[in-house]
Amino acid sequence: MTAKKTPTSSTRRTFVKGTAAATAATSFFIGRSAKADDPEVVVKIATVAPAGTPWAALLMNWKRAIKKQSERRIKVKTYLGGALGGELQAAEATKRGTIQIFAGTAGALASAVPELNCLELPYLFPTEKKADNILDNVIREDLERLLWDRGYKLLFYSENGFRSIGSTFPVETPADLKGRKMRSQESDVHLDSWRAMGASPVPITVTEVLSSLQTNVVDGFDNTPLFAFAASWYQAITHFTLTKHIYQAGLVVASRKFWETLPDEFKTIIMGDPAKLAKKGRRGVRAIGGMLEANFEGAGVQLNRLTADQRKLFAANSGEVWDKFRKSTSSDGKALLDKILKNL
Repeated sequence: MTAKKTPTSSTRRTFVKGTAAATAATSFFIGRSAKADDPEVVVKIATVAPAGTPWAALLMNWKRAIKKQSERRIKVKTYLGGALGGELQAAEATKRGTIQIFAGTAGALASAVPELNCLELPYLFPTEKKADNILDNVIREDLERLLWDRGYKLLFYSENGFRSIGSTFPVETPADLKGRKMRSQESDVHLDSWRAMGASPVPITVTEVLSSLQTNVVDGFDNTPLFAFAASWYQAITHFTLTKHIYQAGLVVASRKFWETLPDEFKTIIMGDPAKLAKKGRRGVRAIGGMLEANFEGAGVQLNRLTADQRKLFAANSGEVWDKFRKSTSSDGKALLDKILKNL
């Protein structure tokens, strides 16, 4: 087992400074005078994003804006770091209405809306700009309908970003993953992606990954540099390989059961400006990406940047994951993937 690493003070300072600089707070709304008999509502927001991340800052800024615009009639409680459970549990609780808002990955919501798995097919989106255009301008209405039919109201996007591989061993080609136990997000497309690369995937909830790495239950994981640092997973690995094999969108959704109980005024306040919120969320994540990659070596983790030929090897078997999705998904899922491919 790899010895636990302690980040240098400069590493922590750089991460915190970069995060804060990328997520400065602004006010979104102008308030109005509250009446004594105005209704009040309590909103619980659940996310596995830890404190100190752009995700956390975005949600806290949004919370303050809602509080101000509603004259405190909307009481928002934000639960970070998986305080209300892992992503699957929180997404399911939001569908039931016991949690009002979920902020997380498309992969987690795919447990209730399997068609969303197409968003996380390996090597689907070549760039962030392409992903933004598809999500914002091509398929937003489709996602709104699919989510609504399965119990959710789409509010706005953010992102996790491009996922890469953290490991306790060197990774340069898919052959290096053969027989290795790799933590997988609890999603069919993620499990299939690992198998296509030759690994043995082990589905583990976010809150249990670090201990699983430290006790050799798994040999590695895939996620973004941001999440690897924010969740301290980097402490239990020796290598981080920039495969960038899955672009992972972030979605903020409300429970449909909850949404349908709200007065229109509250819906408007909570919804805010989806385009501006998405832009702010993405900008916060992307602003510190390069700095976090550089931080790996300062934290004692070897960073491996793949050549174009090495990257092709990782992408070579992704077609089998796409084929499996097409065979198992609904007509809506097939149509959604076709629409994405047509507009890439």
